Amino acid sequence: MALNIRTSKHAPVAPLKGRRLAVIGFGSQGHAQALNLRDNGFDVVVGLHAGSKSRPVARRLGFKVMTTSAAVKAADVILVATPDTAIATIYRKDIAPHLRKGKTLVFAHGFAVHFKTIATPKDTDVVLVAPKGPGHLLRSRFLAGKGLAALVAVHHDASGRARKTALAWAAGIGCARSGIIETTFRDETITDLFGEQCVICGGAAALVKAGFDTLVQAGYPAELAYFECLHELKLTADLMHEHGIRGMRFLISDTAEWGDLTVGPNIIDASVRKRMKQQLKRIESGRFATSWIAETAKGGKRLAAMRRKEAKHPIERTGTRLREALQGGTAASPAKKTAKAGVKTSLL
Repeated sequence: MALNIRTSKHAPVAPLKGRRLAVIGFGSQGHAQALNLRDNGFDVVVGLHAGSKSRPVARRLGFKVMTTSAAVKAADVILVATPDTAIATIYRKDIAPHLRKGKTLVFAHGFAVHFKTIATPKDTDVVLVAPKGPGHLLRSRFLAGKGLAALVAVHHDASGRARKTALAWAAGIGCARSGIIETTFRDETITDLFGEQCVICGGAAALVKAGFDTLVQAGYPAELAYFECLHELKLTADLMHEHGIRGMRFLISDTAEWGDLTVGPNIIDASVRKRMKQQLKRIESGRFATSWIAETAKGGKRLAAMRRKEAKHPIERTGTRLREALQGGTAASPAKKTAKAGVKTSLL
């Protein structure tokens, strides 16, 4: 389908005026969206279970904190900003029993709806508002008078105003300042998972580590390997983000560009593209979702073991030492500051 891009003139916040908003979950997206909406003058409550460690954090930030079920009862528009694999349980226990005609459910990612881990009622509007970036960046851009682009979609329009509500929510969190792209739940879900796994997280992390290992195993200093394979990645990615791939190539040296054009396709070759296509089919078929849900149902033991193993990779020790030295041991990134406040930062 053709993508329709909307900005502030196409997305007035009026459809949210006079309606109480609830944010269920206070992680990466939840905290940022709640703060942005409140700063834009909306009545926002936060819904969290009784034992949530985020409760004192939300209270310190001045929010009225309620149980999830109470927040759903009290609100007209409800953002579900909890982990994908937790949504089904939370939805069945604390959300679904309290939905009534005229309410709107907003999702920050289409996973639960698209893969049908939940069944939404026909008399409730169900929409998607997915900022294209982590919560701390959504918040910092908002405070700077800017915004992140967002995807919006409508799964069910019971009231006839679901699309307007979705656009208003996107505008309320500041995304209309950048651009709002209309899409579908399916397309957002599949492309988001594919991008995370094959390129921006899984692909990039594996490529960085492989490059680092290759240089170190060949006898080169770990510090230089870190600079060349990780540190400068952000600088180059920023150029691509701001100017596109062609613009990045114009701004780097001719030597770097020649290496890019002649060597890059040999590294990311036909075999890599074949495996990307295979992974896309695995995502589309729902096999990835099924395996991820099964992993969390077992307590996430495999994930925990992989985290421990990855934390021991030499690139982590090298990076920690270099970042502390370069920053004088005092500078903290926005993500670190947010984490210290008790808020998890992630792309989800």
